Amino acid sequence: MKRSHLPPLGALRAFHAVADCLSFKQAAEQLNVSATAVSHQIRLIETMLECRVFERNAQGVKLTEAGDLLYTGTQCAFEALEKSVKKIEQAKQPPALTITTTSNFLTNWLVLRLESFKAQFPEIDLHLHTSVKRVDLTQRTVDVAIRYRETAETDLHSTLLYEDQFIVVASPTLALKTLSDLHDTTLFHVEHRHVPAERPDWKHWQQRYGPESLNVSRGLYFSDETHALQAAVAGQGVVIASKLLAEDLIKRRMLVAPFDFSLPGANYYLVTREDMADRPDVVSLREWMLKNMQPEGE
Repeated sequence: MKRSHLPPLGALRAFHAVADCLSFKQAAEQLNVSATAVSHQIRLIETMLECRVFERNAQGVKLTEAGDLLYTGTQCAFEALEKSVKKIEQAKQPPALTITTTSNFLTNWLVLRLESFKAQFPEIDLHLHTSVKRVDLTQRTVDVAIRYRETAETDLHSTLLYEDQFIVVASPTLALKTLSDLHDTTLFHVEHRHVPAERPDWKHWQQRYGPESLNVSRGLYFSDETHALQAAVAGQGVVIASKLLAEDLIKRRMLVAPFDFSLPGANYYLVTREDMADRPDVVSLREWMLKNMQPEGE
């Protein structure tokens, strides 16, 4: 079978542009050439194919049956070329690592350490995503998740980062000394905590540590732990908060933990797909987080 000779790529590009907008003038503007040059390329194609690809009349430009077939081919061909070029360009870009986590963890822990991570790994670009919903990693929209759970996820590669606790924190201006001081302080409640199962709330605190006469239903209610922490920094009340999320505010003496008691928390895990676990940028993030989430003194 005789092999057909394809028209030159430039001619096919001109044809595709005209077929897209059904206008020689607009196609010429898109290609930054003259309308005469576009017409010349179309005549070349028609000469090689020995048929018309456009019908031109007073009403405008219309594809012929042969032109319609050729347009279907150029659509597929140029789309494939664009995808290939895009892949080549992406391969030249520095690696990007997409992380999903909660806004509380991002705001109170990760954001404060991003400068340190970038200084150590300047070649890794981070894309940060927050969601209150669990992101399905098998959909491959994100690479890594930082999750707060009581147990590891057996269907994914999970690394234990930190075993959390919940502590009472307040502004040093409140000068809390004893548990009885809680009677005269506004209690902050964080709602919609689903983990751990034994909720770290004031009722649980009272059952463990007292005081028995404390009215644990009074106070202010927050849907977000970050907002409760900021209100505590402002000296407006006292909150039971994640030790990890409060630690930077304690180090900066914006908050204090007046009592040596805690409630059990859950665990922070770095989670990824098994096929991603050994990717160099994931390994770098995992090792960096393990080092930076170690409790002081360890």
